[in-house]
Formats: sequence, structure tokens, C-alpha cells
Amino acid sequence: MPVGFLTAEQRRNYGRYAGPPTAEELARFFHLNDTDLAFIAPRRGHHNCLGLAVQLTTVRFLGTFLEDPLAVPEVVLHCLARQLDIADPNGLEAYRTGEQRWDHAAEIRARYGYRDFTDPDAGFRLTRWLYGMCWTGTERPSVLFERATDWLLSYKVLLPGASVLERFVARVRRRVEERLWRLLGQGITAEQKVQLDQLLTVPPGSRTSQLDQLRSGPVKVSGPSLVHALQRVKTVRELGLATPVAAALPPSRLALLARFAASAKVSVIKRLPPARRLATLVAFVQSLEATAQDDALEILEILLRDLFSDAVKADRKARLRTLKDLDRAALTLAETCALLLDEAVPDSELRSRMLTRTSREALENALNQVHALTRPPNDVYFRELDDHYRSVRRYLPALLKHLQFGASPSGAPVAAALDWLRVNANRTKPPNDAPREVISKAWKSHVLGEGDRVNLRAYTFCVLDELRSALRRRDVFATPSWRYADPRAGLLAGAEWEATRPIICRTLGLASDPQPVLATLSEELDRTYRQVAARLPETRRYGSKPRMTRSI
Repeated sequence: MPVGFLTAEQRRNYGRYAGPPTAEELARFFHLNDTDLAFIAPRRGHHNCLGLAVQLTTVRFLGTFLEDPLAVPEVVLHCLARQLDIADPNGLEAYRTGEQRWDHAAEIRARYGYRDFTDPDAGFRLTRWLYGMCWTGTERPSVLFERATDWLLSYKVLLPGASVLERFVARVRRRVEERLWRLLGQGITAEQKVQLDQLLTVPPGSRTSQLDQLRSGPVKVSGPSLVHALQRVKTVRELGLATPVAAALPPSRLALLARFAASAKVSVIKRLPPARRLATLVAFVQSLEATAQDDALEILEILLRDLFSDAVKADRKARLRTLKDLDRAALTLAETCALLLDEAVPDSELRSRMLTRTSREALENALNQVHALTRPPNDVYFRELDDHYRSVRRYLPALLKHLQFGASPSGAPVAAALDWLRVNANRTKPPNDAPREVISKAWKSHVLGEGDRVNLRAYTFCVLDELRSALRRRDVFATPSWRYADPRAGLLAGAEWEATRPIICRTLGLASDPQPVLATLSEELDRTYRQVAARLPETRRYGSKPRMTRSI
């Protein structure tokens, strides 16, 4: 990794005033408390008092002593002079050129506990902290440099030269990368190494390497593209390069190496050092299954969305074409049924009067048209969906074969229905033991026929409809995956959560025991409810909306 990663602006502003401090910074770093004033008071002469105050607040703000101790913004001089009751902050040339400034710097270091960067304890603690940052994150070297600078300021370690800290960050980052490469290569056998190297070669009769073929995802949304994406998932699994060490690595580091392998040219990867090349290919293969499954699921989600939205559009078009027929049939029935509300017509003559007004054949036609053209509430538009069953059958077998879904308790019926379809989707007469929990009220009339038998086509669309909703809610998930993973996988539980809870609660400013907080919120909710309920009659009288004293 190149050592010279700092920009010219970063080098210029390192350990220097980049501009006048803000009002908040003046209040935080340049305020002289009682301890500071007691430390400054014994000095002889205003120039010594002000010079000592400048050096003290400068090292507190910048983390270093300046070569020219008075090279500070005017606002700093006036702020400190006002606190020291010095009317004229000028006349400090004697302090700039005198020897007293060096004695003051030594006294500040001794009094306030500032240490050099070469201090063994400070170096060890910074190395351990920065190593953890590099191991768990993927920040750029320049960002790590800024974080290290902030750490040195927080722990009162005087800033070294910019190039010294720059080389330090580069050295720690290099150690992290070498450890990552070593761990990724530990579980790889000689046979697997040969397989990985073959990913970089171009097979006879082909123009691209196998690596290029594997990292080329689908480019359009269609049934054949979904089948191709599912075949890609199968190919990745057949490589058989899953290594147990990958589970212990930070996902961010693994993803960073995989992104490099997915975008870099094959010739560039070939020129990498052996350890880094092997680690890069292992990370790529480890992440490729998750990426391939995500690509396939994304296509599936779009296909199902388009399938059901197209069914809605087709139904609307059909209803618009038949709207006149529906109106005609409805008017016929309305005119005939009006006799039911006519009290002047005796009950004994009602049937004959109705058939006299409208013939039996006309009534039957009107009833048939109303039944055919109306839709129940929350209709699933199965008639329009059934026209696309053949297109669904093109990718459904591959979907059920190559994708295994996990589920939360609320998504378990969908996963069970998919397992049943995996076994029975290709049978001419499947058994009537399909899981019924997945069948919603809107689908029940289409799925369950005579004798409570399941209509396989309707059941298939019902399961796909529920799968679309479950994927969106993450009630159904895939493993491994980046976008469709189990949202509960990263949650802490058991002893691990009990050990971490005090730290998290302290960070969020919450108590470890939730009962007092819940009791306070309950009392506030009850009090607010009673206030609103007490004003409700008056509110109704004047017709205005009740006003909450506080949002809850």
C-alpha cells in the first residue's frame, strides 16, 4: 500500500490552525478554568501569562506545540487576554524569541500529563485500537489518519510528524491485510488452489475466463434470466470452496475483497502476490453465492410484482370493456326488483308481475352477466393470472430446486408451502395434503374446490403471492445473502447480550433496568389520556380537535 496517502490540504492543516476556531471550540478548548488560572497566575509579566495560556490552549486544541507559539488566530489572543484581564494582547515578541517558552512547554507536559508519541504504553494502546478499527471496518487510510489524530488528542499524546503517523497507519493496516490473507488461505487445500487458479484461465473455445462468467450477473428481468441466475447459483455451489474460517472474518473485510475481485481485470488479479491473490479469490467465491442468490431473488421479486400488477391491469381493461353490459344487466335487475318494494303489489301477484315486466330468459341473462362481471372485495384476479401459468412454469422448477428458504415464525406457512410444491409441483395428481395455513381468505374460493380439494394452479399462485409479500417483509429469507438475509442474524442473545447490554445502554444514555423508564412512560401516557378525556366534552361542543399536551 502506498505510504503517501495524505492530501496536500491534510498535510498543510495537520497540527496547525486551519482557521479561526468556532464559538463552540472557543468555549470547549480555550476556556481557562480555576486550575488553569492558578497555574498561570504566578508568572511574571503579561507576556509570560498570555504566552503560557496560548501554549496551554493550543496543545489542548491541536495536540501539539507550535514552532511559533504565537502563530494563532487573533480571536484566540483576544479570548485569552479577556480572561486574564490583559488590556493589550500585543507586545509578545519577547516571548516568541525568549527561552521561557521552552520551560513553559515542559511545565505543561508535566502538569497536564501529556506524553510523547514514542511512549511505549501510548504506542501499544493506539496500535491495538487502530488494529481493531482496521480489522472490523473498511475506512480509507486518510480517514484512519484522522481517527488516529483524534485518538491522540483524546488521550493527551503529542502529535508526531505527519509522515511518522502516516507510516504508522500504513504499517498497522498492512498487518491487518496480511492477517486477513493468511486466514483466508489456511483452509484451502492444494486441489482447491488449483480450482481457484483455473478461474483466471480462459477455457479452450471460450473468449472469457470462468471468473468473468461467474461474476457476470443478469442484465434483464425475464423468466429465462431468472433460470440463468439460478443456474449460476448452482455452479457456485458446485465449486465446493466453502471454508470454515470465513465465518470468523468480519463481513465488511470479506465484502471489500470480494468487490475488488468482482471489478478488477483478470490480468490485474494474476499479478497480485500469491497470498493476496488466493485470499481475493476465496473471498470472491465465499461472497459469490450470496451475491448470486440476491440477483436471483431480485429478479424473482420483480417478476412476481409485474405478474400480479399486470393481472390487475388486465382485469381493469376487461371491466372497462364490459362496463356497458354490466350496467345494462344491473338496470334490468333494478327495474325488476323495484316491484319488491312496491307495497301496492300483493305478494300473491309478485312473481307474475315480475315475469310480465321482464322475461325469465332476460332475468337469467342479467344474473349471469352480473356474476361474471363483478368482482368480490380483495379479489386476486386468478382468471388473469391463470393465463400466465405457462410462463411461471418455465422458472418455477428451477426456483424450487436451487433456492432453499428459511423463515421466521410468521413466514413458516410460506416456507412449508414451498417445500410441498418442491415435491408435488410436477405431479399430475398431487395428494390433497398441501399446507392450508398459507391460503388467505381472498384465495380460498379459488384454491379450494369441491370436496375441499386443492387446485394446484391456484395454490401455486397463492404461494407465489404470499412469497412476494414475505420477501418484502423479510419473513422469508435466504442464506447466504446480503439483501435477503435473516434480519435476526445480527441480534445479540443470551449471555452475549447480557455482557454487552450495560455498554450499549450506557452509550444510549439508558438504564440497564427498563422498568423505571416503562413506569415513567406509562404514567405519562395515563396522565395525557385523562387530560384529553376530561376536555373531550368541551371539544365536542365547540367542534375543534383535541390538543395533546405532549405527543405520545
